[in-house]
Amino acid sequence: MGTFTSYDGTELTYHTTGEGEPLICLPGGPLRASSYLGDLGGLAAHRQLVALDLRGTGASAAPADPATYRCDRHVADVEALRAHLGLERMDLLGHSASGNLAALYAAAHPARVSSLVLVTPGVRAVGIEITDEEWDEAATVHADQEWYPHVRAALGALPEDASAREVMAAAAPLAYGRWDDAARAHAQAGDAETNWDALPAFHGEGAYAPDATRAALAGFTAPVLVLAGSHDSGPTPRRAAELAALFPAGELVVQAGAGHYPWVDDPGAFARAVAAFLDPEVSTVTAPDGTRLAYRTWGEETAPPLVLVHGRCGSSREWAEVAADLATTHRVYALDLRGHGLSDWPGTYSFEVFRDDVRALFTALDLRGADLIGHSMGGVAALLLAQDAPELVGRLVNEEGTAFFPLDPPRGPVERPDEPLDFDWSLVPAVNAQLNAPDPAWREGVKTLAAPTLVVAGGSQSPFSQEQLAWLAEQAPDGRLVTVEAGHLVHAGRPDEFLAVVREFLEA
Repeated sequence: MGTFTSYDGTELTYHTTGEGEPLICLPGGPLRASSYLGDLGGLAAHRQLVALDLRGTGASAAPADPATYRCDRHVADVEALRAHLGLERMDLLGHSASGNLAALYAAAHPARVSSLVLVTPGVRAVGIEITDEEWDEAATVHADQEWYPHVRAALGALPEDASAREVMAAAAPLAYGRWDDAARAHAQAGDAETNWDALPAFHGEGAYAPDATRAALAGFTAPVLVLAGSHDSGPTPRRAAELAALFPAGELVVQAGAGHYPWVDDPGAFARAVAAFLDPEVSTVTAPDGTRLAYRTWGEETAPPLVLVHGRCGSSREWAEVAADLATTHRVYALDLRGHGLSDWPGTYSFEVFRDDVRALFTALDLRGADLIGHSMGGVAALLLAQDAPELVGRLVNEEGTAFFPLDPPRGPVERPDEPLDFDWSLVPAVNAQLNAPDPAWREGVKTLAAPTLVVAGGSQSPFSQEQLAWLAEQAPDGRLVTVEAGHLVHAGRPDEFLAVVREFLEA
């Protein structure tokens, strides 16, 4: 915990969680203590979170002048925090009502913001109106829940002059994607964490000048992520899209099944989306089914393209050493397949959808004719893409990918390890089922490959059948086999030898 003195002498408090580059976090409510943000669903594993207790909330002091509770007056507090931390520029996150505050700060101090994350943000500052009718209609997404009629009845029974405290208590279940124990505890804590007496002043008269703010944000060129919940009523995804469109570099992500507190509904999905946005080495594309796919790049944009696809339970990070070397002659793209790394984890997996993830990257980035390297499961996805869309793939490298023969003996049920995982465990049994009984058409398709194909085998230390990998190389019309005695992870175990054989093949 740290403290600093703001422009008017008010002592404010901030809390830090995690390590790395700081991310300044502004809590909503409005005027709710920052403790409700927690570690933002595990985002603290990627960045140091610096959560400000707004004046009069949490451990921050109440101001001498109650008029300074107004949203626009908090802008100077954020600027004082930046100066106190000694940051020339900062990444800034605003949730809910403080989406307004973050937007006002960006409009007033654009040169001080490296990137802006607006999480289920308030939109009053830019003049986007959410009507009561629109809110009511959006709330019907919960209509199939057993508690929904009781919530609507409770809201309907409130007097016209009901306080914000009464309304928010009655509507609490509507603010979450699912009303489970975690959501109940999170909502219940809000009553003690909120400065209810000062709350009406936050959106008080004069707080916003939408036309001026819109004009200022039209020139705000830093990257902006607007993250909405598909089950949120304020803002709805449609209104969040309007907000994102106001920024020259605005991007919208809609978290499936999430409400107003997306890190509570699905911590991993939230943290992955925000971490991917904040990481300057990571970009994203969207697959046709809406799945967000993260990827990393190395090398000059004008160099010949080369795509790398990791194996099961891996990620784009595993290619770092190899990619850095290949980037001297290529523009290298390393993809996180769905269910892995910083891509979405939708819960349904197969070799076909992994193939289509690779296709989505090729299509979105116009990589037609790029060379393609896949390891293990990624090698299978690469093989299937080369069969299905031969016009997309230049040269193909399959590093220890299966040759589509059924496993003998087949893999039986597997139990999830009792530890945090950086991949979606549900993909393991899904892939095992296909390894046990692969589609025979895939094996036949090897004989139709148009791309020159290099099969890199790991030799006697590999758990994979080396005879089947040799068969794959023999059946490919323009196939060849190279064995590197390194086991299954050739590119990681013996990167120099892997690079030598791959470069010779790519440059042939």
